[in-house]
Amino acid sequence: MNDAEYERFATAAAVCHISHAAFLAYAVDKAARDLNRTAADIATEHEVVQELFAARRHLGRIHGLCNQVAKALNSGVDTPHLADAAQAVLRAARRMESAVDAHLAHRDGGAPA
Repeated sequence: MNDAEYERFATAAAVCHISHAAFLAYAVDKAARDLNRTAADIATEHEVVQELFAARRHLGRIHGLCNQVAKALNSGVDTPHLADAAQAVLRAARRMESAVDAHLAHRDGGAPA
């Protein structure tokens, strides 16, 4: 549990006027009573993280391709669609950044990323 998670947990227990142990017992019991929902929540989180890692790999490949484009430009190759391609890459990177920020905010209960 990181510091932000602990603070959220401790605050929740205090708001409920119960000990940390009692809050954990209640939360564990609630999760155990609805295993389908608990499993779905965990699976969804896992799938989102997998997709984010896949997107990061794709952005890494784009980085390599951009290096090849730079090499071609330096050798004088004509690149009539370079500006359009660069804008597409920039839009993809911004969407990725927005998706990560939204995921982190959702995971952290709406806290700024």
